[in-house]
Amino acid sequence: MSHSNSHKPDLDWSQVRETVKLLSLSAVQVDLLTKEGDVSVNTLTDSFTSIVEHMQIINEHLISLDSGELRDQALVCCAETSDKIQTSIVAFQFYDRMVQCLQHVTANLNGLCRLLETPERIYDPTEWRKFQEQIRSRYTMESEKVMFDAIVQGKTVDEAIAAKSDVINQDQEDNIELF
Repeated sequence: MSHSNSHKPDLDWSQVRETVKLLSLSAVQVDLLTKEGDVSVNTLTDSFTSIVEHMQIINEHLISLDSGELRDQALVCCAETSDKIQTSIVAFQFYDRMVQCLQHVTANLNGLCRLLETPERIYDPTEWRKFQEQIRSRYTMESEKVMFDAIVQGKTVDEAIAAKSDVINQDQEDNIELF
């Protein structure tokens, strides 16, 4: 027996069930996107690894040649290319951070679905508090915790983002090295 839905509502129709469907859809979309992204990033990582290996071989061949302007120019190109590759590899760290965040979003959406689907949990403030504590415990960065706390305290999204930015800016100021 199928449940009522928004296309064919009956007395069994539930806005909570409709909400759960849409939240589940969002979680699946995020999950599939991160899996597809992993394939692309793995391909890029393999390509960069191969390029680095080839650049090292080319560099070794160039060093073994007699000194000259053309060789020296080629060595400079190898060094510049290696620098660009290193910069690109560092940029991949953003992707790792983004995937971690999206995994949190997926886990949060799935957890919210389970909470909403369970009648004895949906109206229990203790269950909501436990769920919020689970969400907060997944965060590894203080700025994420600050943003979460701001939202839970009822602040606006803009206020929560500002609070997160303040923590990030403070962390950057604290990490400045003096020479």
